[in-house]
Amino acid sequence: MKKKRVFENIIHGIFLILGLVTVGFVLLITVYLIISGIPAIREIGLFPFLFGRTWASTAAEPSYGILPFILTSIYGTAGAIVIGVPIGFMTAVYLAKLAPKGVKSVMSAAVSLLAGIPSVVYGLVGMIVLVPAVRKLFHLPDGASLFAAIIVLAVMILPSIIKVSVTALEAVPKEYEDASLALGATPAETYFRVSVPAAKSGIAAAVVLGVGRAIGEAMAVMMVAGNVANMPSLFGSVRFLTTAVASEMSYSSGLQRQALFSIALVLFLFIMLINAALNFFLKRDKEGGK
Repeated sequence: MKKKRVFENIIHGIFLILGLVTVGFVLLITVYLIISGIPAIREIGLFPFLFGRTWASTAAEPSYGILPFILTSIYGTAGAIVIGVPIGFMTAVYLAKLAPKGVKSVMSAAVSLLAGIPSVVYGLVGMIVLVPAVRKLFHLPDGASLFAAIIVLAVMILPSIIKVSVTALEAVPKEYEDASLALGATPAETYFRVSVPAAKSGIAAAVVLGVGRAIGEAMAVMMVAGNVANMPSLFGSVRFLTTAVASEMSYSSGLQRQALFSIALVLFLFIMLINAALNFFLKRDKEGGK
């Protein structure tokens, strides 16, 4: 009995250490970004940096306004969520509740394969197939645009949304559905009015993962969006926050390099705010349900 207790204490200690290591990494990243990003914001000015419309970091008189990057990232992520979430959600409901075993096995394998495709492959396919198609379909001089980036991001977030949502839906106790069916509800009503609300926290987590993937993607977006620091327009070449950092970091120095770290800090804060907001609303819903 004593040996068993010692063993359990050791395992508990290992788990505690691993958890603290994870938290420590997050804190280290946060502190590093703050230390690296604040000097540029102090020198440029918070308002000119966040709301300036011109980014010309290599000009004779450089300008470091990142409003085009912020708006592009917001519009691109919102567009990807608007397209990707309904498709991913409906696919998850079908796989978890309606699909025959054979179909579910094939589709689950396809979703897993989609999740394993590298970002650069998405970007390559988008550049070769999607960008020319957008150019021809909408009669544009160049198909590399915010629209193309939204389509690519919408496809890229599907695996995260589908896999996590399926797991959440399959975890709903079968008794809930049996009770609903026994009261005369149709299967469709049961799935959407009983199973989905019961799994809403898991589905919300899936959406958060999708948002994080969409905001944080760089390589694929760089290849299909045109990577030009313009104010966002649906069929114009644009640059996201992530692509701004990725495209200039290799040759940056001085204030330009510090400004890129400031962009990374803004991106990090965006993701933290989205997670905090979602957790707040989920917690409020749970308390309201009680």
